Amino acid sequence: MLPCLHPGVEAQPDYVQQRRGMVAEVRAMVRDTSTYTKMQRLAAPVLVAIDSVPRHEFVPQRLWGVAYENRPLPIGEGQTISQPYVVALMTDIALVDANSVVLEVGTGSGYQGAVLAEIAQHVYSIEIIESLGRRAASTLARLDYENVTVRIGDGYHGWPEKAPFDVIVVTAAPDQIPQPLIDQLKPGGRLVIPVGSQLGSQVLRVLNKDDQGRISIQDVLPVGFVPFTRAR
Repeated sequence: MLPCLHPGVEAQPDYVQQRRGMVAEVRAMVRDTSTYTKMQRLAAPVLVAIDSVPRHEFVPQRLWGVAYENRPLPIGEGQTISQPYVVALMTDIALVDANSVVLEVGTGSGYQGAVLAEIAQHVYSIEIIESLGRRAASTLARLDYENVTVRIGDGYHGWPEKAPFDVIVVTAAPDQIPQPLIDQLKPGGRLVIPVGSQLGSQVLRVLNKDDQGRISIQDVLPVGFVPFTRAR
């Protein structure tokens, strides 16, 4: 049986059942989109992570009643918390494991970072919108995610002081993959990113850097993300 809650979160049976239902919907959607993704199922650690993170804690309290629906929700500042299916898919195709040091560009609510942190050794997360970044950092700390570090900044430039990274996950869509992120990816590493200027033309893309530093890119499926925001 999958675990219910991240340690430190008070048991709330209603949310436990809603989260189990959400996980079932995510698993079904993975099967339904296998024509695009070539995936029939998610890796067990990803399912455990999705079932462990209390998604309602990462959305405004007025939305707690719909927090476990398999859809994006507004979190303020024109931003959204991603659909659980997309969070699970990105985590899975990133091939995160217990030894991974991860860079997340676009902290947002902190939900994707929490899911990554359930599996990874450490997650470094950058958010350009200060109010969102501070709120996410507070939520993650309150829920005892000690292996997530949040900073405010322009994620286009990555986090050079902590590079190189085993995995980079980007949660907003630029027109092209930022070169600094490619440069900060370890040989053998993987970058997962939505790319495209408009909602109707975005694609989730996986960039692999082999042990010799050669780059290969694979398109996974059409997606719709908020635009990648740059510092003015």
